Amino acid sequence: MQFTIEKLIYGGDGLARIPAIGDERRGKTVFVPYVLPGEVVEASIVEERKGFTRASLLEVLTPSPARITPPCPHFGVCGGCQYQHSDYTAQLENKRQILQETVLRGAKFALQNIELHSGEPYGFRNRTRMKIEVEPEFALGYYRSGSHDLEPVRNCPISSPLINQAIALIWELAPEAASYPSLREIQFFANHDDSALLVELFIHHTTKPGVLAKFAKLMRERMPQIAGVAVFATGAMNGDLEDGNIEASRRLSRAGVPHIEGSPSLIYHVGRSKYRVSAGSFFQTNRFLVSKLVELVTNNRSGRAALDLFAGVGLFTLPMSRNFERVTSIEIAQDSYDDLAANATVPHIQAVHSTTENYLNAARGRWDYAVVDPPRAGLGERAAKSLAKLSIPRIAYVSCDPATLSRDLVTLLAFGYHVEEAHLVDLFPQTYHIETVLHLAR
Repeated sequence: MQFTIEKLIYGGDGLARIPAIGDERRGKTVFVPYVLPGEVVEASIVEERKGFTRASLLEVLTPSPARITPPCPHFGVCGGCQYQHSDYTAQLENKRQILQETVLRGAKFALQNIELHSGEPYGFRNRTRMKIEVEPEFALGYYRSGSHDLEPVRNCPISSPLINQAIALIWELAPEAASYPSLREIQFFANHDDSALLVELFIHHTTKPGVLAKFAKLMRERMPQIAGVAVFATGAMNGDLEDGNIEASRRLSRAGVPHIEGSPSLIYHVGRSKYRVSAGSFFQTNRFLVSKLVELVTNNRSGRAALDLFAGVGLFTLPMSRNFERVTSIEIAQDSYDDLAANATVPHIQAVHSTTENYLNAARGRWDYAVVDPPRAGLGERAAKSLAKLSIPRIAYVSCDPATLSRDLVTLLAFGYHVEEAHLVDLFPQTYHIETVLHLAR
């Protein structure tokens, strides 16, 4: 069937409609991947639901002026990227439109004057997690779109040069890696200048981590930039880290499994601050835009007291500590909290090991400013109400999901907050993910 693509939606698909039949005013909605607004395409129906239909792209009959040739040979098969077929300027404009529509639909609020912030569209990831198969033969890569079938990948254009060097190393060590059937996944985390790397190995939870000691040592011998290797049982992880700031990354714990080779952490510099980031801790993923994100959230903010919710290793805490007399930082994930406590070297930072909701329910005190950087699930209605009841004059809400941002915004607007500034920080080029910074004031 032929379809005309009306727009892109959150998730990466294009929206079209089956022509209306009879008295129907609008045709049934169709979602088609790897298309662009205004294109006429040939697509085949692959799934019928009551309210919508999914189709598979067969041919682009009338291409958009923004359509380009994807640089990655795996694009369209690998499930990691959705927009490599689009000019980058068009990607940004489409994300702006998606953010506006999502907030308007979810919060009934027209988000105006969204400022766009972008960096390098490739080589931006400082953290990359890949799947491993050792049978029937070794393969390293990503799941294919919509499946659990592995697409072997030897180079990932959105990952940093050092990470790609490490990917090549693992392929070179395929005979050794294949001798460890318990190995399931591998994650690479590079520091600020792409000069050092942490490697995290994920194994079946019934396997003793010590069996990988020889492999870990071999990796470090072959690639001196690998500062350390840590092992995690797959049962300690629930979810994927590919999306950056998500709940799974905050719940990751070594659960008693020690690092087995080298250092368990890296030092990551952002502006005037430096952070200890350990294996298992959450840190923002775009190596070109971390400083811009910190600047947008913390610059020109000062006062007596600040609150940092979902603080991670203290990304926003440290710069705020220079302009506030007291900073209270809340983090529940043990590894991130340990790094937060280590990074909070000045006495007027109070690091609290707690869930945000529990802390807010019992909070007593006054703050001039609050930073909220929740996982994809957002604050949630109860935590949002508890936060609003503290009557903090200004809040910076950092969101990685416009749908949950919209839900939380309903609560905050109802308590008298309004939006002063709106920023879209493109931490995840080539993908549908949207990072938003909203400055709210009462």
